[in-house]
Amino acid sequence: MPQIPKISRQMSANPDRLDITKQIERQKMAHNLEEQDGQVAFALRGKPAWHNLANAIFDQEAEISTKEMLDSAKLSNWNVRLEDVAEHIPSTWRNNSENFFVIRDNPFDAGTDVLSVVGSRYKVVQNEDLFAFADNLHDGNPDVKWESAGSLKKGRVVFGSVAIPREMVLDPQGIADTTKLYLIVWTSHDGSVAVQAAITPVRVVCQNTLNLAMRNSKQSFKIRHTQTAEGRILAARQALGLTFQYADEFEKEAQELFQTAFTDKQFSQLINTIYPKPEKDAKGALKKWENKVVLIDELYHNSPTNSTIKGTAWGALNALTERLDYFRSARKSNGEAMFASASGFDAQINSEKNKILKMVKEFAKA
Repeated sequence: MPQIPKISRQMSANPDRLDITKQIERQKMAHNLEEQDGQVAFALRGKPAWHNLANAIFDQEAEISTKEMLDSAKLSNWNVRLEDVAEHIPSTWRNNSENFFVIRDNPFDAGTDVLSVVGSRYKVVQNEDLFAFADNLHDGNPDVKWESAGSLKKGRVVFGSVAIPREMVLDPQGIADTTKLYLIVWTSHDGSVAVQAAITPVRVVCQNTLNLAMRNSKQSFKIRHTQTAEGRILAARQALGLTFQYADEFEKEAQELFQTAFTDKQFSQLINTIYPKPEKDAKGALKKWENKVVLIDELYHNSPTNSTIKGTAWGALNALTERLDYFRSARKSNGEAMFASASGFDAQINSEKNKILKMVKEFAKA
């Protein structure tokens, strides 16, 4: 079993290499929120996000209506609509397709934007409909409050999150490691993403999104753009289990991981199993691998976000998920994918996190 390279010790001439706090500040990924004319399509409650950009920042205790959140995040009155491609091509052309432009009114300058080209079965979902869907999910419960909202990919993907009145606290009389629950809703205006909602646990100290599948409860729900709105609310409530069934099972899982000791040797073996050393150094693969495993080792042993939980299976899981959320290289340098990962709605990253959870549990039992 190859050991984690001791690069951080060998490169002591570079002090930044040893300071994981500086690395955290430097390596938080690009946001790629929609921006224009110095404004950004993003609003949130509480302290500024890691990218320090927002069109509006509300006080933590502020009462924020759905309309206020939409307006502040530049998501209101897009008037998303379809226009037949045939109406925008020369009359001398023969149109043998049934395609439509997805059009919106630009929220920054009131111009007209083409977001995508879709087929005849595509059904438009307004941003207001998406947020009303979330309102109905939580039954207008006053303790469920809007947390954030925004737009990605120049308007092609929109999202919002609400805080659910449920916290999980590990060792409440000691380190009080807190995880909060959020309901995230998102959709696309190009057919790439269905209307979706998911319950997302977020560990407060590091903002890791722990989208982990639980055996006996459903975490997410999808509605295709081609479906009608009839019956959505009841089906969504049933599928998401907003009776906190998911929260109960997640808390039980987290407690077990927190109470399970995890040695340095186990952690080293875990990293090398999940990310095995490449056999060939093609295109700098060896250097990339070394940087990855050293960073994970640093996050586990030296990061302030992990200082109170290292030596546990919960600490091992969080070090690995923190790298995925904030330090990995996005696919094809795609900043939107990085934002989606850290916000909890990147399906590929969520799948990888669940594989990591499975491996952590296997090593913990060994």
